[in-house]
Amino acid sequence: MDSGEGAQGLRCLVTGATGYIGGRLVPELLEAGHRVRCLARTPGKLRDYPWVAEADVVKGDASDAESVGAAMRDIDVAYYLIHALGTGSGFEETDRKAARIFSEQARAAGVRRIVYLGGLTPEGIPEQELSPHLRSRAEVGRIFLESGVPTTVLRAAVIIGSGSASFEMLRYLTERLPVMVTPSWVSTRIQPVAVRDVLRYLVGSATMPDDVNRGFDIGGPDVVTYREMMRRYAVVAKLPHRLILPVPMLSPGLSSHWVGLITPVPASIARPLAESLRHEVVCHEHDITRYVPEAPGSPIPFDKALALALQRVKEAKVSTRWSSASLPGAPSDPLPTDPDWAGGSLYTDRRQQTVDASPRALWDVVEGVGGDNGWYSFPLAWAVRGWLDRLVGGVGLRRGRRDAQHLRVGDSLDFWRVEEIERGRLLRLRAEMRLPGLAWLEMYAEQDEKGRTRYRQRALFHPHGLLGHAYWWSISPFHALIFGGMARNITRTAEQRTGKTAQKT
Repeated sequence: MDSGEGAQGLRCLVTGATGYIGGRLVPELLEAGHRVRCLARTPGKLRDYPWVAEADVVKGDASDAESVGAAMRDIDVAYYLIHALGTGSGFEETDRKAARIFSEQARAAGVRRIVYLGGLTPEGIPEQELSPHLRSRAEVGRIFLESGVPTTVLRAAVIIGSGSASFEMLRYLTERLPVMVTPSWVSTRIQPVAVRDVLRYLVGSATMPDDVNRGFDIGGPDVVTYREMMRRYAVVAKLPHRLILPVPMLSPGLSSHWVGLITPVPASIARPLAESLRHEVVCHEHDITRYVPEAPGSPIPFDKALALALQRVKEAKVSTRWSSASLPGAPSDPLPTDPDWAGGSLYTDRRQQTVDASPRALWDVVEGVGGDNGWYSFPLAWAVRGWLDRLVGGVGLRRGRRDAQHLRVGDSLDFWRVEEIERGRLLRLRAEMRLPGLAWLEMYAEQDEKGRTRYRQRALFHPHGLLGHAYWWSISPFHALIFGGMARNITRTAEQRTGKTAQKT
């Protein structure tokens, strides 16, 4: 097709829709006017997405030719966004087999274009000398280019966005280690790219002319070393200056074990990625703009990409995976299917109790917390915390509450702020005390599967830097007293009020 034909209404197959890029690409394709079919091993993982009703979701596995072939029927453009990294030492063979099946089924079904997101590789280095991760990426791209189906291979280095494995490694290394003894690869030059730009290039690749069958390097405007990436992350995240001490004798293999120890990114993913950092990955051409024109403000600079990736934290929103309150509205935001280790550290204290009272009676107690009513646990501890907050310039407990019985979104409540209310069910408070991180308190009045009233409580803390982690662990021994006592006393109060009401009746 020429670049103008079929610009709207293409039939697109997206593999890896539950993954980092795939889950963010589907709504972009739909917004561009295309029709989307998702191939997923576990379709149920997509049920909470707001776009799921607009897409055709089919069950299948990329290693199963029959299910791939069925998914390819009537498809114009097939996106290959899966990678076996993390499945163990045999991931290269798994990738090879799946790519061959995908290309064969695409050719048989008459698919007009394959679009593959691979890895940026250095020039002048034989493929066999690349790290296993980059070698597999290059091989998969070559399989598609030789498939007989016109193919676009986009080659990217580190993708900057919350949930990207490479970005999460950068996040955890920088936030957890104020002083780092690092391998020599911290001096490797890298050209990172914002996830928003990656998605724009992916969407634009759907309408490339039929005679285009090649790879394209994609990257942001900045070429930086890994050391500079960590330092600039610290600046954007408002962390203290990081001291980075390179140690040349720390080999890529040894350093990969070190990265696996420091970060919660699974070792099966972190180690291959760390080993790949010995290669310089810088774009050698920017021909993609011949077919996908740059948007205003693109490509996004590195520091802005970092700010976008951290934006939801700066805005103090409890999002998706943390609270299931809402779904993200931007590519930089987290998704429900992002792995547990994505999005930075989140500490949680959970309490739950069955209540011998109606949900309404329990809710009345929940909505009445704070101010003159107190916090239902260890008043002296709450008072001391308020005094300490005022000593460091915080608001303390002096604000009280606007109304003794009723709350609304935006109300101040001692040193909390009401962030969300689902009347009769949920009260979410965001802490406004001085903290080395962000904190929320959630209280639920609900019924369990047996129809009994249940009180559920969660305290969440997103630490800022090493001090934030130290703060959480220093106060965690008191959680049973503070948060446990709060849960017990709130439920007890609801039961007592119910009893008194019954006696009057």
